[in-house]
Amino acid sequence: MYYELYIDILFLVNFMMDYILLLLIKKILKCTATLGNISLGALTGALLTCLVVALPIPWPLLKILLFHGVVNILMLKIALRLKWDKKLWKALFFMYITSFLLGGILEHVRQYVEIGSLFFVLAVGCYYISSGIWKILDLIFKTGQCRCDVELYVNGRCVTVPALIDTGNTLRDKLTGKPVNIIESQTAEELFGKEIPEGIRYISYHTIGRKNAVMPVAVLDSLRIAGENEKWVDKPMVGISEEKISSDGEYRMIINPDT
Repeated sequence: MYYELYIDILFLVNFMMDYILLLLIKKILKCTATLGNISLGALTGALLTCLVVALPIPWPLLKILLFHGVVNILMLKIALRLKWDKKLWKALFFMYITSFLLGGILEHVRQYVEIGSLFFVLAVGCYYISSGIWKILDLIFKTGQCRCDVELYVNGRCVTVPALIDTGNTLRDKLTGKPVNIIESQTAEELFGKEIPEGIRYISYHTIGRKNAVMPVAVLDSLRIAGENEKWVDKPMVGISEEKISSDGEYRMIINPDT
């Protein structure tokens, strides 16, 4: 028994499915990758998949290792611009979970479609179904937190930091009523250097472990919250924390949701 495999069809199907998978992972991880990055990653995945399939490799285990250890990782790195850190392995984990979800939906729905040319329309529909399922799961399990990248601007300088939008941060400046975001002292040094920021003052705050504490607060020129829902904020207020915001360095800023 043998099967005829058309390499052009294999390429188109893989490109389409890889593109959908990468879009879903981008949404899940709140990555700032562009659609151009996603397209390039999907193109890389489809080309490498066709190459591995076409090569006369006699060892099935080696092909499996090439698919999962090379093709998928390269595709994620190119599409989502990930470094060799735990976010890459998190993306790989979500890729397999999402593949399983997408494949299950596609297999269930395609039995009602007899025309093969409707496959791509079916795949797009499965993307929206999968995206909806992930949104529902996110609403169920999320704790009011969302990660993003933030660009901070002051005096011609720009510093980009990973941030956490936390609904638990309700800190406000009592004088102006403006929401206060929190950055680490290291980030403040990158922004202001060794100089004391102009107009700096102190506000009181309290946490679970500390009561009646004070924190220096400065005003930046602007900040940009990157991502799907990009947002620019003029004259944002930032409190400077002497403590690490995240012990593992996963994020270096806490965004007030009212910013």
